[in-house]
Amino acid sequence: MSGLAEILMERGFSVSGSDRAPSPLTEHLSEKGALIFYPQSAENVRDRDIDLVVYTAAIHPDNPEFAECEARGLRMISRADLLGSIMADYENSIAIAGTHGKTTTTSMITEVLLQDKENLPTVTVGAVDPSIGSNVFVGNSDRFVAEACEYSNSFLSFFPKVAVVLNVEAEHLDFFKTLENVRLGFSDFIGNVKPGGTVVISADIEDYQELVASLESDRDVITFSLDESKSPDVTARDITYGENGCPSFIPVYKGDELPRVTLSVPGEHNVSNALSCIAAVKAICADSDDISFSDEMIIKGLSSFKGANRRFEMRGHYKGAVVIDDYAHHPTEMRATFSAAQRVDHKRLIVVFQPHTYTRTRDFFQDFVEVLSVPDIVVLAPVYSAREKDVYGIHSTDIRDELKKKGKNVYAFDTFDEIKKFLSETLMNGDLLITMGAGDIVKIADDISS
Repeated sequence: MSGLAEILMERGFSVSGSDRAPSPLTEHLSEKGALIFYPQSAENVRDRDIDLVVYTAAIHPDNPEFAECEARGLRMISRADLLGSIMADYENSIAIAGTHGKTTTTSMITEVLLQDKENLPTVTVGAVDPSIGSNVFVGNSDRFVAEACEYSNSFLSFFPKVAVVLNVEAEHLDFFKTLENVRLGFSDFIGNVKPGGTVVISADIEDYQELVASLESDRDVITFSLDESKSPDVTARDITYGENGCPSFIPVYKGDELPRVTLSVPGEHNVSNALSCIAAVKAICADSDDISFSDEMIIKGLSSFKGANRRFEMRGHYKGAVVIDDYAHHPTEMRATFSAAQRVDHKRLIVVFQPHTYTRTRDFFQDFVEVLSVPDIVVLAPVYSAREKDVYGIHSTDIRDELKKKGKNVYAFDTFDEIKKFLSETLMNGDLLITMGAGDIVKIADDISS
């Protein structure tokens, strides 16, 4: 929301909004001239001259501002509809979708496109991207890069020139209910690609051909995978890893080897993200008259990419331990993070995990238990409720109890202060500590790091 607000202010619109509490993002908007209210209240919108109200999928009808706007009969649209409207103004747009990896890949594509200094893209991404110093960047070209979230099928408001699909798994089952419904949503998103456009899709997605089967003949499909037996259009060879767990590899695009890439972000999953980035950039620049986007520029951009905020992000040290913060909140994401962590030199892996939403904790309970069996020590914070209420009968202590049955070294605490006290008594030189989750668990990393 803050990124879209900034784009609108750049275009001369008067913008106001609200949040539960101040944050660096809301303070940034205030400095640019936005009127921000805390907390959310009907009084924030009452008796004010408002032309358009934009709301997120996380806002429920009983939200006091939402209810007041409806009562006043104000024009209201979703965040996704606004983003789709903005995207429609750009001829060459890329929308990055997938159950996991959207933010990292969006930031990676941004870094590559920024190598063309004469044709800078406009970008909206789901986290602060260090390359642009924000979650939004307003460029000067017809290129637009956007993270496309699948929750509530919001990405169906987008009609991109290039659609990137990184993976399709069961997620947001509070909305989708079944994996089949998730797949239907992604299939519809793919069908929104503009005439003459391209779908970049992972060949690792089960029966991915079904998702692209209904595409019109004038749309192209480019596949990527690390598994060459799947005959992907884009793959990687000779993957090696440095001491920091960061991979180096030779990209192969439609049979042609590109110069070697050495990433500054760890994990095999980021090799896959980089392959999708190569395919997307080549697709969006294929018909461009204003520049010949060279392979060298792509490789330079990938090598320059330092990661997105809260994606295996180094926060500092504490008690001799390295402190990493990571946004992972789905078992698949957590598994990728732990795999990356295993390639980083350490004595013990200690994870402080904050489950995100009660429904996700319920739906993937056994998966969480399985993946949290990997670390040497697991510390659990209370479930971050986000948009939900505590009515599902599931809590972090349930995960703790199952891990204890497996003989794991696991603890659950009610407060962050208790967690920080435990860490101060437990961490030692050579440990690798990861604070993990999509809520506010990053506060612990920030509080203890130096």
